[in-house]
Amino acid sequence: MALGSPAFAAGIDSRASTCADLQRMITTRGFIFINNPNFGDFVVANPSYCSGGGGGVAPLQRRSVPTVDNPECPVNYCSPAFDSGGGMGGGGM
Repeated sequence: MALGSPAFAAGIDSRASTCADLQRMITTRGFIFINNPNFGDFVVANPSYCSGGGGGVAPLQRRSVPTVDNPECPVNYCSPAFDSGGGMGGGGM
């Protein structure tokens, strides 16, 4: 049911929402896929959505995405659970 509409299945373009509306959507649904030129991944409401596959919880990072009213709206992002490259993955946006 969470993926009921084709627009949601394709992802949300954060630039079409205000920061408050985007954060409310994330909190209500638990997680959403953001799809815009600078970011294409899931963001989550809290660390419980960051499973590491082995029952563990992946670390949570704060990232930012552009919205209508804020070029750096903060969102929660699950760090890669199995980053053996010294933590360099996903850096610098």
